[in-house]
Order: sequence, then structure tokens, then C-alpha cells
Amino acid sequence: MGLAEDIILFEKDLNELIIRYEQYFLGIEKRAPLKLLEKVERYVRRYSGTPIVNTMLKFKFTSISARFNSYKQYWNRINTLIEEGRYSRDRFKMEMHHAPDRVVKPAAALDEKATPASETDNLYRQYIEARQACNLPVNNITPALIDTLVAQQKPEIMKKYQCDKVEYKVVIEGGTPRIKVRPLK
Repeated sequence: MGLAEDIILFEKDLNELIIRYEQYFLGIEKRAPLKLLEKVERYVRRYSGTPIVNTMLKFKFTSISARFNSYKQYWNRINTLIEEGRYSRDRFKMEMHHAPDRVVKPAAALDEKATPASETDNLYRQYIEARQACNLPVNNITPALIDTLVAQQKPEIMKKYQCDKVEYKVVIEGGTPRIKVRPLK
């Protein structure tokens, strides 16, 4: 094969390698694409020492090899983070596997004598902790907001299920915290 065909194959294999590494980091692929990585590195080694006379081919080769080198640094950094357990996607998936439907303590029904204000405070605290555990922003969430939501929902649920008490609990489903309401009879 000639240089022009090798550069076309080099670019095609690099694009395939980028896709495979993204699939590996997302957990779709179980192993890193090391054979394809070696094949792409072979292209770089083969032509990096030889002088390329054609300016267009030289430019294309240097730009593709520079792109490969920057991606390789990125992949090495992500692999290091995964090995250290600091990669966020990986850590998020590990937390989800260890606790699929993690339930944070129920807010109501903890204390029969709990005042409505302390119920709301407990619910607010649990909701904030759950959002922080999911790495979601908590800036715009206030106790007053939780209080108004609870005040709006409570009469509707009590009427719908014909009960005189409701229990609130914060549950993390699919990486998002939710406030679940359960009627108590």
C-alpha cells in the first residue's frame, strides 16, 4: 500500500478507536480496545520517521497523528481516574449497583409527636443530602419551597386515598432524588 491509502486507513481506524474508547468508558465495551490502539500506533511509528514529500499528505498525517496523541493523553487520564475510583460516570454506576433503590429515611412517621415544621425540616435535609449525593445543584431549593410543595400535595393525597396521615420519604430513582408520599391509614 502507498502512503495515501495508509493515511486514509489511519484516519478511519482512529475514528473507530475513538468510538470504541467512548463505548468502553460508558460501560458498553468490557475491555479497552488495545488491539486497535496498537494498530493505530503502528501507523504513527511507521511514518513519523520517514520524510513525506507531498505537502498535502504530510499535513494530513501530522494533523491526524496530533489528534491521536491528544486523544491518547485523554484516554490515559480517564483510565487513571477509573483505576483510582475517581471517574464520575464509573463512580455513579458503582453507587447505583450497590444501592439500586436507595431509600433515605422516612421523614414522617419517625416521631408520632413530630411537629409539622420539624417534619418539613427533616424532609428538606434529606432531599438536600440526596441531591448532593447525586451531584445535583441545591442552590435554588429552600425549606419554604419544600413546605409549599408538601402543603399543596398533602390535602389532595389525603382526600384521594381517604386517609388521615401521610408519610414522606426521599428516594433516589435513576440518579434523581424524588419525594415519595405514602398514605397511612
